[in-house]
Amino acid sequence: MSYPVFASGDVLNASDMNGVGMWLVKTQTIGTAVSSVTVTGAFSADYENYRIVVSGGSASADGGLTMTLGSTAAGYYYSMIYSNYTGGSAVAAVNNGAAWTNAGTFTTNANTVVMDILRPFESDQTAICGTYIGVNTGGVNGQYGGYLNNTTSYTAFTLATTGGATMTGGTIRVYGYRN
Repeated sequence: MSYPVFASGDVLNASDMNGVGMWLVKTQTIGTAVSSVTVTGAFSADYENYRIVVSGGSASADGGLTMTLGSTAAGYYYSMIYSNYTGGSAVAAVNNGAAWTNAGTFTTNANTVVMDILRPFESDQTAICGTYIGVNTGGVNGQYGGYLNNTTSYTAFTLATTGGATMTGGTIRVYGYRN
């Protein structure tokens, strides 16, 4: 499959543009020494499904980022299977929790999130799946999935640290999958 290549001043043909599968919806920089960051205007009727990517920056400690949608503080379901770099494995789960735990990581080396979020703007249950990436020698890697047990339409999400840690820098990018 060939991919379109665009140069400055090119006329963009519909056939080329219709081949693009993902569009950047929002970019937001994480502030300095913050324990949470809210991304507004992330979801709309323009796209049904999204990808959230966080990279760069650092934190004052290591841990898992939590994620909430809008102001909802209940009904989060989640499970993850993971292994640490030394070979041990385990599972983590949330049953009707206040947030999705371990939606990403914050470490003294980098902050990371790689998540697909399905139908957050629709008046339907929102589902997630993603990869947990520990960017440190004592870290863990895993795969997770879950859903939010309500039918609320959301436009915003919040990522937060745990244990009093703070994040500085890094970029949050939200992409919409072309329908």
